[in-house]
Order: sequence, then structure tokens, then C-alpha cells
Amino acid sequence: MKDYEINDETLAIMPNDIWESVVVEDDCNYEVKMKPLEIMDYSCKYFGSSYEGRKIGAGEILNSGYKLPIMVEDTRNLIFFPTTSPQDDNCSWISLKNVKSYHKITSTKTEVEFKNGKILTIDISYNSFNNQVMRASRLESILRSRKEKAK
Repeated sequence: MKDYEINDETLAIMPNDIWESVVVEDDCNYEVKMKPLEIMDYSCKYFGSSYEGRKIGAGEILNSGYKLPIMVEDTRNLIFFPTTSPQDDNCSWISLKNVKSYHKITSTKTEVEFKNGKILTIDISYNSFNNQVMRASRLESILRSRKEKAK
């Protein structure tokens, strides 16, 4: 598969080798000939923005500049967060709304259970993963609050 748009069923986007990603969905996995960051940018553009624009917005909202969660599409609440620096070839992206629970396996690995029961082991410490979930949840909460105010 050459192009991929993130959707409600996207659980994670994980690097496979230097030029490919594995996209994990509810029922299947796809090999995509794009890096995870390219999939993020393509998906943001598909929904009318860009990765860079979403990153700047998230940075302003969270008053931060690194490892920012990204609101790929706002009406369906598609927020993804990176496991490392997004420029790192080992960076995976995780769907906030599809995470059910997570726990520490080793000092550098965290097991993530998604709402559909699928389980992935991610190369990230539990504390870092937890921090990323909290940042993404904060972004979601602030944006929801702003939408409510605008109504």
C-alpha cells in the first residue's frame, strides 16, 4: 500500500524498516511504503491541515515544543502521540482514543492493550508512555472545552 489515511480503526503506526511502516488497525495490519511521520503528514493534509500546522497548534495549546500529540482530525477526535522524537526512525504513533490500558514490561518496554483487545509491546518506558498519554489527554480536554465555549 502506498498511501494511508488514519481513521477510527487505526490503533498504531509503527516503523518496520527504514522506508516502511506497519499500520495496526482493529482487524488487520497494513504495510505502508511511507515512514510513520509521512503517514501523519499525509493524514493531516487529507483532513485539511498539515503535520507542521497541527504541531504548531498543539505546541501553543500545551506550551511545549517536543514529542507533541497531534490532532489529525478533530470531528472524530483522532489524536495520536509519538513514542520518541517524531524525527526518529524508531518513532511509533499511538491512537489516544483506542488505548484501554498499559503496563510496564521492562524498563524500556510497555505493553498496550487497545479497546478491541489487541495487545502491542512498544519500545518506550512506562513513565514516558504515561506522560505521552497525559499530554494527549490534556490536548483533547482543552480542545473539547474550547469547542464547547464556541457553541
